[in-house]
Parts: sequence; structure tokens; C-alpha cells
Amino acid sequence: MTDPLIRTVGLSGILVTFADAMNEPANRAALAFRAAVEAAAWPEVRETSTSLVSTFLDVDLAATPIEAITERIKALLSSQDWPKAPLPAGRPLWPLPTVKGTALAPQLEEAAQVAGVDPDAAIKELSTSRVRVLTIGFAPGQPYLGELSETWNIPRQEGLTKSVPPGALVIAIR
Repeated sequence: MTDPLIRTVGLSGILVTFADAMNEPANRAALAFRAAVEAAAWPEVRETSTSLVSTFLDVDLAATPIEAITERIKALLSSQDWPKAPLPAGRPLWPLPTVKGTALAPQLEEAAQVAGVDPDAAIKELSTSRVRVLTIGFAPGQPYLGELSETWNIPRQEGLTKSVPPGALVIAIR
């Protein structure tokens, strides 16, 4: 991973970006860095937020010298390996019961074949993988989840699924 990119956002803040594209270490870094900034309680920082790979600091840059806050950010960034930092505390684990391999999961065998594993191995891996909700998508209740193993780096289906049963858990791509 490269060094985080520090950029100003108009007169309202600073964006610290840990990667160009979504990946688990960059997401972890953004979450951990935000928690560290909040714990530090810097008086210039009015609010923080995260995206998939960035941390935003709401700072009045018209009143706060950019050099001073940038130096403080750089010092905090150099204090640890952010992609390996522990996630902030208090994050619940939500087990999701699922049915696999029946008419309720019609594409499991196809996906397993494309991934190069047998359906039983696919069920075992998918049932034991722990993924984090990274953000909520464009539709209410549609989470973007963390990555599965490289096994599941398979192409999207060629055709659309006509309907998805209520309560179904759908994995789009790795």
C-alpha cells in the first residue's frame, strides 16, 4: 500500500485517502484512522466521516492554518501501520442464517463450478467466511460487504437473475 494521500476539500475539510480502490486493508485503515482522530479530540476538527477507503475531517480551513493541521495528520499517520490497525471497538457481529443448495439457491452449483470448487466446499467456505458491512448501497438495506477469498474472484453472471426471493442473501461478486 502506498502512503495515504492528504487533500483539501474546499474550505471545509481534509480527505485522507488510503487507496485508489476498495480493499480490506485500506478500509480498515480509514476506520481506524477516523477513530484515532476522534479519540484525539482535536479542537479544529468539528466532525469526521469515512468512505470505503478515506477519512474526511471537517475543519474550517479559513480559520485553521492548513500547514498546522496537515502536520498533525502526518504525525498521526506515522504513528502506526494503519492497514493493520485494530478495528474500532463496539462493532457487532451479526450471524445471518442462510439456505444453500436448494431451489432457494439456484445458482450455487454454477458459481461453485466457475470458482473451481465442489458445491459442498463452496457452502462450507461461504458459511464460515466473516465479512464486514463496508457501506450501505443505493437501495435501503443493500450492504456492500467486505471481500471473500480469492476463490470467489469470478466473473459476473452473463444474464440477469429475474427475481430474488424475499429474505435472500445475494453475493454479486468478490
